[in-house]
Amino acid sequence: MSALVVAALVGVAAFAVLRLVVSGVFGHDGNHYTAAALALTPYVVPAAVGLTLVASVLRRRGVAVLSAVLAVALAVPLVPRVLADSQPEAGGAVLRVAALNLYFGGADPEAVVELVRERRIDVLTLLEFDESAYSALEDAGLRDALPHIVAYPAGAGVGSGIASRYPLEELDLAGPSLFAQPSARIRLPGGTAVEIVAVHALPPVTDATRWRSDLAGLPPADPTGAVRVLAGDFNATLDHAAFRELLDAGYVDAAESTGEALVTTWPRRRLGPPVTLDHVLVDESVAVLDFAAVDVAASDHRAVVATLRLPERAANA
Repeated sequence: MSALVVAALVGVAAFAVLRLVVSGVFGHDGNHYTAAALALTPYVVPAAVGLTLVASVLRRRGVAVLSAVLAVALAVPLVPRVLADSQPEAGGAVLRVAALNLYFGGADPEAVVELVRERRIDVLTLLEFDESAYSALEDAGLRDALPHIVAYPAGAGVGSGIASRYPLEELDLAGPSLFAQPSARIRLPGGTAVEIVAVHALPPVTDATRWRSDLAGLPPADPTGAVRVLAGDFNATLDHAAFRELLDAGYVDAAESTGEALVTTWPRRRLGPPVTLDHVLVDESVAVLDFAAVDVAASDHRAVVATLRLPERAANA
């Protein structure tokens, strides 16, 4: 038993070095194995606490102290995720944004349209969006609620789209990617402009280099221009340096801003520990009024929904 406890301590210590030093200090997520492991940080903390208790019972004081220190160190980055931030003063229009990965187009179209209507969504990004899903959503009445669509439907999970209550002007804001990541400018009543990107980064377990490239190719916030919103399946969590670098480009995570960043979004219908891969990132000048992760029938992801109050400068962009 003592040997197992020591081995567990070595494992926790190695993970702490990966998360706090390699990713935290040097800003590198490593290869596809370590990038996948980093997403499990919220699970390692209670494991370290459990190890502390077991070591205490076994009177392995050194192991207990070290594991307790590691548990605290790993918990520190998690604390802001459950504490709501103060919001910036924003006196502009309210915009309700949602993003949903359709699970290779298989999400229940009626449930998607119900989400849009019940949550009064203004703009929806759709990932893993194929032709069959496009037709099914139109038949279910998506265009009645969100008549303006920029769509790149495609099979094998690579298609994406944007559906909006307000007119869309297609843009080209994201860098090259295997997955479609369309972008558009939305014009709200009164002329307020918002630029949105439907984000779908390649999973790091498939190709960590291209995953980093997908995230790095997303546009920074523009503090003097239109408000930008990035919404979708980033295949990344706040424990990934590549994702934090994107936040450093002028964004806040709507879930973290409201203290909901430990709410998991994937997987729902598959085996594996749930993690938080789906996000709504907003310009730092935007006030996040609320955030929710919502189950949608037949999707393996939860939809992420954020209500935003835009800054007044957006009306002049």
